[in-house]
Amino acid sequence: MLDIIKAVILGIVEGITEFLPISSTGHLILVNEFIKMQESTQFTDMFNVVIQLGAIMAVVVLYFHKLNPLSPKKDPFEKHATWILWFKVIVAVLPSVVLGLLFNDWMDAHLMNWEVVSAMLLIYGILFIVIENRNANRRPRFTDLNNLPYQTAFIIGMFQLLSLVPGTSRSGATILGAILIGTSRYVATEFSFFLAIPTMFGASLLKVYKYFDHGGTFNGTQSIVLATGMIVSFVVAYLAIRFLLNYIKNNNFKIFGWYRIVLSLIVIAYFGLIAR
Repeated sequence: MLDIIKAVILGIVEGITEFLPISSTGHLILVNEFIKMQESTQFTDMFNVVIQLGAIMAVVVLYFHKLNPLSPKKDPFEKHATWILWFKVIVAVLPSVVLGLLFNDWMDAHLMNWEVVSAMLLIYGILFIVIENRNANRRPRFTDLNNLPYQTAFIIGMFQLLSLVPGTSRSGATILGAILIGTSRYVATEFSFFLAIPTMFGASLLKVYKYFDHGGTFNGTQSIVLATGMIVSFVVAYLAIRFLLNYIKNNNFKIFGWYRIVLSLIVIAYFGLIAR
């Protein structure tokens, strides 16, 4: 029962942080410092990745019509545009697929700690503020996803590589990169959502494969814990996405930059004192 309560808490954290540009992996690493499951490290590591599928399903539900190229409600032109959008997503996701597979084990061994998370929270918090100030009076070149060139989509995908380091934020890196090269906040945010679908499905499948490959098994309690985390993250992410889309219509991302900076300083101060 205690692990189910912890799964609820972690699901809430995941749902809030997956699409807000504040790093879901970073937050889960930090929360796990205080809320440790009574399960193996292997299961916990797998759990922290796979519950992100719940959050990703929120995107699928919210954008099902827009992302469905076979929808009978779409005319041939709209179906073609949807296929093109998926091709752009695939082009953008390729860099992180390749490097993610190559360096996954190394990153798990060396980067999943509060020191890396706090540093990345701070660095990208500052970058959000700097880039938003820089772009304050600039008009975006791309205000419609349908007009986003393949080359621009690929460059955004290259920015997603930065999120392989925990604390960076997958959505944060792609949104920052997209804004930096000329997209509107809304286009940057939506494209970041869509990139999350193949990225996190792939990451989850890889983590589950590695879990079973190293002798991991599921018992009844573990299945309930994992399902609880995924369901909670889905519900919370659904609400978080709707909030973010409404928020960016009239606001910039600087508040998330300040949040990252403050959280980073709190983490550094707390763990610095503990280390003494």
